[in-house]
Amino acid sequence: MTSITRLTLSHNKISTISPGIANLLNLEILNLSNNQLRELPISLSSMPKLRILNVSINRLDSLPRGFGAFPVLEVLDLSYNNLNEKVLPGNFFMMETLRALYLGDNDFEYIPKGLGNLKNLQILGLRDNDLLELPREIGELTRLRELHIQHNRLQVLPPEVAQLDLLGSKSVMKMEENPGYSQ
Repeated sequence: MTSITRLTLSHNKISTISPGIANLLNLEILNLSNNQLRELPISLSSMPKLRILNVSINRLDSLPRGFGAFPVLEVLDLSYNNLNEKVLPGNFFMMETLRALYLGDNDFEYIPKGLGNLKNLQILGLRDNDLLELPREIGELTRLRELHIQHNRLQVLPPEVAQLDLLGSKSVMKMEENPGYSQ
C-alpha cells in the first residue's frame, strides 16, 4: 500500500480520516471530496509528496494546527465547507509551492494579509463567501491568472488589484454579483 500515488475516497459518507493516512509516503493526489468530514488529521500536512488535496464538499469548520506545512502541495480545494478566517492556522499562507487555492462557498468575511505570501499562486477561488474586502497584499500575487470573487459583499477592490495581470487573453477575473459591481 505504501506505493499508492493516487487515492480517491469521494462520495463515501466518510466522517473521519485516520492519522495513519500519512503513512502513504508516495501519495501525490488525495481526493476526499463530498464526504462528511468535520476535521482533518494533523498528520496530513506532513505527507512528503502530496501535490493535490481535495477536501471540498464536507463539513469542515476548522483546520488542524500546522495545516500550512505541506512541503510540495500545489492544489488545495477547501470549497463548500464551513470555514472562515478565524480557523486558518498561523502557517496557512506559508505553502510556497501552492498554485491553486479554492476557498469558495465558505463563510469568509475577509482574507488575512498572509495571502500575499503565496507567491506562486495562479488561481484563487473565493466565490460565494461573505467577503467585505480583499487585502491589499493581493497585489503581491504577481503570478495570479484567475481570480474568482463573484457572489460576495465586496463594494470596492483594493487598488493593488490593478497590479495583477488579470485582463490578458489567458486570464480570468470573475466578480459579478457583488454590491459594488455593475455589469
